[in-house]
Amino acid sequence: MTLRLPERLSRFTPTPRRTGDGTPRRVVVVGGGIAGLATAALLASRGHSVDLLEKNDDLGGRVGSVERDGFRFDTGASWYLMPEVFEHFFELLGTTADAELDLEVLDPSYRVFFEGHAEPVDLRPDRDHNRALFESLEPGAGERFDAYLRSAEDTYDMALRRFLYTSFDSPSAFVHPDVVRRTPALGRLLTRSLESHVAGSFTDNRLRQVLGYPAVFLGSSPSRTPSMYHLMSRLDLGDRVLYPQGGFTQLIRVIADLAEKHGARLHTGAAVTRILTAETSGGRPVVTGVEHGSPAGPRTVEADVVVGAADLHHLETALLPTALQTHPEPAWRDRSPGPGAVLAMLGVEGRLPELPHHSLFFTRDWGQNFGDIFGKDARVPDPASIYVCKPSETDPSVAPEGCENLFVLVPVPADTSIGSGGDDGAGSETVERTADAAIDQIASWADVPDLRERIRVRHTVGPEDFATRYHAWRGGALGLEHTLRQSAFLRPGNVSAKVDGLLYAGASTVPGVGLPMCLISAELVLKRLSGDRSSLPVQA
Repeated sequence: MTLRLPERLSRFTPTPRRTGDGTPRRVVVVGGGIAGLATAALLASRGHSVDLLEKNDDLGGRVGSVERDGFRFDTGASWYLMPEVFEHFFELLGTTADAELDLEVLDPSYRVFFEGHAEPVDLRPDRDHNRALFESLEPGAGERFDAYLRSAEDTYDMALRRFLYTSFDSPSAFVHPDVVRRTPALGRLLTRSLESHVAGSFTDNRLRQVLGYPAVFLGSSPSRTPSMYHLMSRLDLGDRVLYPQGGFTQLIRVIADLAEKHGARLHTGAAVTRILTAETSGGRPVVTGVEHGSPAGPRTVEADVVVGAADLHHLETALLPTALQTHPEPAWRDRSPGPGAVLAMLGVEGRLPELPHHSLFFTRDWGQNFGDIFGKDARVPDPASIYVCKPSETDPSVAPEGCENLFVLVPVPADTSIGSGGDDGAGSETVERTADAAIDQIASWADVPDLRERIRVRHTVGPEDFATRYHAWRGGALGLEHTLRQSAFLRPGNVSAKVDGLLYAGASTVPGVGLPMCLISAELVLKRLSGDRSSLPVQA
């Protein structure tokens, strides 16, 4: 079924003087992460001549993989949420998610371990179960759970219909009756934190944490994220959490294959060093192509349009002269990169029935935890709230028979001085100490006392790796944090104000971080080039 959504909120960003009319263009996409690949696929499918340039030797960006001794680890995304966005994207390419991916429903959706509580709780793809769980933890919370999810669903539906599939280059969505009618409620949702919003309905700290945690998916914390994002609870508590067999690198392979099928040319090991421009007769700068490195020396690829799908800070401050930067270095002083991350990929001998596919470990004092990550005196939290993925619960291809695959994520400050990771303890002292603490925490809270002794493969990643491998600003793990000042029409736009023909896609621009948002960002580029200023998704 085609996703049919109307308009959305709107940002008044400058529109390129080259009005999009769908005329086939020569396009260069900078960056081969999911946003770049999706952009290449969509534009090629509409007749544009597309070359994608990726600096690394493999595609996928943060959605990468590491293989060692029979274990295969996804190094990035591990949650498949907003399935309707994926379905819509695939339909634009003439196929379906079911045809391209083997998706499995996770049950439980995830398990939560709470500091100070002996028993974890399971959230399931069963609303009645989740309602009963809330009621069991706090008498009367079941009814409030119903009201909370109704609000989350209404806000999610409005976001899809009004605020996600737009570049905010037209005021029409702001004056749509659907938005005008909700203006008072929207004002409250945008100016109140998610933490306060949740606290207004629930008193049990465990329930508050379950409802506040989605802020982390947005690269933020419950106290810093607008309560409009309570819509995220519709995804994990009111819908299903899915997993693509073969891991998220399979998703990357599928999109890359579709891009090539439609004629896009994908180049790896091609680090772009300059975005090339010229002045028109009217004195307006316009892109003419890019320069990139090659074994034979610098090479030039000519283009009518350049789409920057890499880190926005790097694209603007490293690939353009200062006079042509829409987002120069001073503009970043008041921006937040979101959290960094220490990742530990562990190959474990024997089974771990104590852990399902997704597990969350929440410390009691979230104020301290998030203060350590985002506060003025930032440091690695100790103890830390952590996330653990065990894909071997669902996917036998990711670990040898009889073994488990664990992906451990510890949110930390976006600070490259924390260092880089490595194999078998070879990372920086801070990264390895953080990984050790997380392993011990899992062992203690999940009652797996011999976990450390059973680890056969260990690979870590730190903020410095994100900066080196992905040009991530300050080593951030996700993209710009979703605070009020970095959400919706206040987020950096997807078009250059200084250079005609220069567009942006990915987690640093609209609509935001996460795989679904990156797919939508690619579609917004397509809409720019076709002259579509509506808030509607492109019809398949």
